[in-house]
Amino acid sequence: MEAVFANLDQYWAGFRVTLELLLVGGLGALLLGGFVALLRISPLASLRGVATGYTELLRNTPLTLVFFFIIIVLPTLDVRFDAKVGAFLALALYTSAFIAEAIRSGINGVPIGQAEAARSVGLTFGQTVGLVILPQAIRMVIPPLINVLIALTKNTSVAAGFYIVELIAISKQLANANGNAVIPILIGVAVCYLIITVPLGQIAGLIERKAAVQR
Repeated sequence: MEAVFANLDQYWAGFRVTLELLLVGGLGALLLGGFVALLRISPLASLRGVATGYTELLRNTPLTLVFFFIIIVLPTLDVRFDAKVGAFLALALYTSAFIAEAIRSGINGVPIGQAEAARSVGLTFGQTVGLVILPQAIRMVIPPLINVLIALTKNTSVAAGFYIVELIAISKQLANANGNAVIPILIGVAVCYLIITVPLGQIAGLIERKAAVQR
């Protein structure tokens, strides 16, 4: 494990970038995914169609292709991003489709009678969603959302192929420089990912148990 302890500064640099990709990409995905989820339940068929097309397109497109389009193709069309900004955008767009589906499934899990009762007392669609449906759906939605964020943590590794020096890129550099210590180096990278994903999984389990008790 000498190679690991001798290069803790490089591990930290990669870990910091991975965490940055998770936080910024995850926040963007939550905001965009929440908006798309609301479009999916809109009373206007045209908005539902646009949101459905968006989610189906991104959910069925490889993340690598999304990165390639944003970081490689767009600059050829004079739409230029810093590589890290492009990575944020790629992760946010891709993950937002899964977040939108998780939120939509939570909303659909609320008994339809709740919405009918809200409309019967004169609430608008927006008031019904914001005051009646979403508060009930949130408890069901949070655990799946955390699972999506765990998947996002692992998906940040794709950025290594597009000029972003995160954990996987660091592991390649260290493996090339320490050919006799590849396994310890990879174990060190795995531990870094576990530091993020294990607490997220425990939080999801805790919230799920609490929500079950409340129901």
